[in-house]
Amino acid sequence: MDKASGIGVIIVAAGKAERMGATDKIFVTLKGKPVLAWPVDICQQNDLVEQIVIALNNNNLKQGQKLKEERTWSKVAICLGGARRQDSVKEGLHKLKQCDWVIIHDGARPFLTLDLIQNGLEAAKETGAAVAAVPVKDTIKFADDHRLVTETPQRNKLWIVQTPQIFSFDVINEAYRKLKIEVTDDAAAVKLLGYKVKLYSGSYSNIKITTPEDLALAEIIAQDMLRTK
Repeated sequence: MDKASGIGVIIVAAGKAERMGATDKIFVTLKGKPVLAWPVDICQQNDLVEQIVIALNNNNLKQGQKLKEERTWSKVAICLGGARRQDSVKEGLHKLKQCDWVIIHDGARPFLTLDLIQNGLEAAKETGAAVAAVPVKDTIKFADDHRLVTETPQRNKLWIVQTPQIFSFDVINEAYRKLKIEVTDDAAAVKLLGYKVKLYSGSYSNIKITTPEDLALAEIIAQDMLRTK
């Protein structure tokens, strides 16, 4: 995958962070820098990445712009996200210019790595769409509205989907242009068009910070990552 491939990144960070209380999780300090800075720094330092768009909500636009200036993110553009995740991604797509590949990543997942990006780009060559994922460790139950178990699916066929999710620009752009329903991730939008989505190996450390308990776990993971550098 060479630099001429035109790779852009959309960092989705416009959520309200309601489960974190009054704290905006993406600006919480994690081992000396904001959560948002962890994945953006990785993309800024990656020679393959040419553009980075960060979608923020109206309340943290100024804080995001200040962070961009403080960390001298030369590749970064800040945009106003939407009410839903998919609205933020659409806004990000509008900001990208002449990209062949788009990497979409949650701003609340600090532990993005160069390997996750590179492996995802290689996997995306197969179908035009690739998603980081890890196998489910626990037994899963389907239940009805009364919480009575209806089915136990085979665990070896279940995966926990993460980001980054990586697509050819044409595929993801078409998917969001034609999308009529609400989806929880980008792969679902692409699958609705009939495209094949490739899973590739994510990481159990690639957590999403949603609750204070997640932040406590992130502190442990961050400490371990810094120790092994």
